[in-house]
Amino acid sequence: MKGTMCGLVKETSAPGKFVYRTDLPIPQINDDEVLIKIHCTAVCGTDLHIMEWDQWSQARVKTPLIPGHETAGDIVEVGKNVRDRKVGDRVSCETHIPCGTCWFCKNGLPHICKNVRLFGATENGAFAEYAKIPAKNTFLLDDDIAYETACLFEPMGAGVHGVESAEVAGKTVLVSGCGPIGLTAVSACKTFGAKLVIACDLVDERLQTAREMGADAAINSGKCQLQEEVLKLTNGVGVDAAIDITGAGTAIQSSLRCVRAAGKLVCVGLPSRNVELDLTNDLIYREVELTGVSGRKIWDTWSDFAKVMKGPYYKLEHVMGNRFALKDFDKALEQIENGVPGKMILYPGER
Repeated sequence: MKGTMCGLVKETSAPGKFVYRTDLPIPQINDDEVLIKIHCTAVCGTDLHIMEWDQWSQARVKTPLIPGHETAGDIVEVGKNVRDRKVGDRVSCETHIPCGTCWFCKNGLPHICKNVRLFGATENGAFAEYAKIPAKNTFLLDDDIAYETACLFEPMGAGVHGVESAEVAGKTVLVSGCGPIGLTAVSACKTFGAKLVIACDLVDERLQTAREMGADAAINSGKCQLQEEVLKLTNGVGVDAAIDITGAGTAIQSSLRCVRAAGKLVCVGLPSRNVELDLTNDLIYREVELTGVSGRKIWDTWSDFAKVMKGPYYKLEHVMGNRFALKDFDKALEQIENGVPGKMILYPGER
């Protein structure tokens, strides 16, 4: 497809806002790729890191770049080698583009590929009218899944992956952090059979939402001693598993101490600085397992999140934020900076 399109561009390798352009060339696909007409794309924290040009971005991103990766749309062109996708398919996209040849890819772990490329970070992404991506990185959408909902597969999948790693069926579970990903993790815990789900956060309004999305107990960890409250709820034992969504050092430390001996802590959130842990007393002597998760299992997590969305606990209205035209990104950014809850959604056309 020839022609030009609108889009947001990170133009320079320095802190600064994205620039809205209307003269960008429509991407030309390779033989194994598809071209997607973007319906909508959600704003991610990674997009903000790229805009701010932090150390993570400096190490990975080459400008100029079209950011954006939490997206959904329609395939409008397929490469000549593509056999299992066709024009008209409704799809969402997996951000991690694995190489397919490293040890991890060959051993069923493509989500932690050694040579991974990142849609919307190392490759042009979806803050535009069109985007290209390998066909193998597209997920076919059921007819009853709206494009806006499909944007959530990628970001919320991280929380679901944490729940998968915690193996929550029949267990008592603590979820730390009740933003959109944490709320998704709460619902996923209940969907996959956790017998007791405890949510904690510093904001009371979020805790009320967590209750509505399946939490059996909700604790404001800024107003109490979290470990004491968890012990009360678990007959003095501690939780079988804890899932940290926050990445905050104090939250990770508290979550570890809330886990019973021989339990498990799963870290989903990314700390912005080093975290000090008492490995001798809190982990080694108590035989606690500590692990992290990266992205989503391709495609197991996507299928599991579809089950969560269709289950009785997930409340989309608590996760979805406001909607904006792509050219009004700064308005969406202002709401994010002011703490307006939910995922902000951008549309290439007028809103």
